[in-house]
Amino acid sequence: MSLSLTEAIKTRKSVKEFDPNVKIPRAEMMEMIELASEAPSSVNLQPWRFVIVESDEAKAAIKDLVRFNTRQLETSAAFILVLSDNTHIQDIERVYGKSVDLGYMPQEVMTTNVAALKGALAQAPESYIKVQGMMDANLAAMQLMLVAKDHGYDTNPIGGFERDEVLDALSINKERYNPVMFIAIGKGVKSPHDSSRHEVNEIVSFNHGNADGNIGE
Repeated sequence: MSLSLTEAIKTRKSVKEFDPNVKIPRAEMMEMIELASEAPSSVNLQPWRFVIVESDEAKAAIKDLVRFNTRQLETSAAFILVLSDNTHIQDIERVYGKSVDLGYMPQEVMTTNVAALKGALAQAPESYIKVQGMMDANLAAMQLMLVAKDHGYDTNPIGGFERDEVLDALSINKERYNPVMFIAIGKGVKSPHDSSRHEVNEIVSFNHGNADGNIGE
């Protein structure tokens, strides 16, 4: 199955119930994550991380922590926890060094860029690093849902869960990682509901806004 990008966007809908007998082979899951990781990130530091909750034991550990999303948890092939790594700025030399090894970047450019980025990021407040990481991880999450649709799977992004408790239940370092969302993935058993969207002229303004009113008409 291969969809055009427009088809993937138009047909991706949030699904609340999946066929519990459908499992996703790990090789295919890793292929989808690899494609999702082609998402853009600030200075290419790729702060996204993924914990794939697929076993009955792991699902049971978080069952009481996902609020009103237990149906998705119990029936999905996997519940993917998307995280942002607060230490991602420490990956500068590793990421840029790999680009040098692959011939994407000259060594002298890496040396200059690494020095400049280290200086800039050392001055950045912790809140900036956290927000930037969360933003980048959201980009990868959205890309993963479109990739999943192209592979014939349905998804549901989930923000309603007990974040600290989930990290504890899955033995994830709370100081290092920020939970972004869960993505339930599997084969939907019911057709998703269509939903309305704002008209594009209601959400767009060119060049400037109206300080006394809304963006768009």
